[in-house]
Amino acid sequence: MLTVLESLQLSTEYLEKKGIESARLNAELLLAEILNCKRLDLYLKFDQPLKENEVDKYRELISRRGKFEPLQYITGKAEFFGLTFKVNSSVLIPRPETELMVEAIIERFKTADVLRILDIGTGSGNISVTLAKFLEKCFVTTIDTSDEIISLAKENAAQIGANANVNFIKAEMNSYSTDGVPFDLIVSNPPYVSMADYSETQREIREFEPATAVTDFGDGLTFYKLISSRLNNILKTGGSIYLEVGMGQAANVSAILQECGVRNINFIKDYQQIDRIVYGELK
Repeated sequence: MLTVLESLQLSTEYLEKKGIESARLNAELLLAEILNCKRLDLYLKFDQPLKENEVDKYRELISRRGKFEPLQYITGKAEFFGLTFKVNSSVLIPRPETELMVEAIIERFKTADVLRILDIGTGSGNISVTLAKFLEKCFVTTIDTSDEIISLAKENAAQIGANANVNFIKAEMNSYSTDGVPFDLIVSNPPYVSMADYSETQREIREFEPATAVTDFGDGLTFYKLISSRLNNILKTGGSIYLEVGMGQAANVSAILQECGVRNINFIKDYQQIDRIVYGELK
């Protein structure tokens, strides 16, 4: 029977030939999933032989990864801000760049007495649930157009223990109403890849992640224009807005926000020193 080490070596070679980045890491994470242990624990099990059913299951998962299916969809989970979120192919996989936006919001509003937040585009719930988890005095309303997505996000909220502070609503952004009570903060990571750039995205994104969560099928600015056009109806005067943007979009999104009355606009750079977060206040 193959040992843990032999299985890792063979799987790493296979994934490398297929062109998978970080092949060894992927091989380790998938085997740790099969053995129900932490990745680092594998180093204590190198000589352990795998059972026949473990080998079969491992080969299946490695084959899926070799076809560029994202690791997170294979395991059914993704880490975000130290929390584990259930994910599937109906939602975008949470990204480290979005953690920067969440971190900035938590740091800025951690002493707020009461904070009403609107998260536009629920996805896995990574933004809304994390904010509700770490900002104890906030109440988050999050909107999406899919029952399936909302159901998944509700599962995550319950699992993480933040469901009491999150209200999930099925709604279209262009018609959503706050019933006369505007929010203190709006946050969103909308689809921002232009249709022209979509064909150049990574294969994992293009073939497996939901296109409607990645691209606006236009110039990449559609949702920023829509959100900005509705600010005076949904965001209180003096309220804040935080938006994640694509590479090279910060200046355009800033201009869109300014046209709709947003001032004190600033940027947060990501790990590649790209302006990734645009934020400001409605005056």
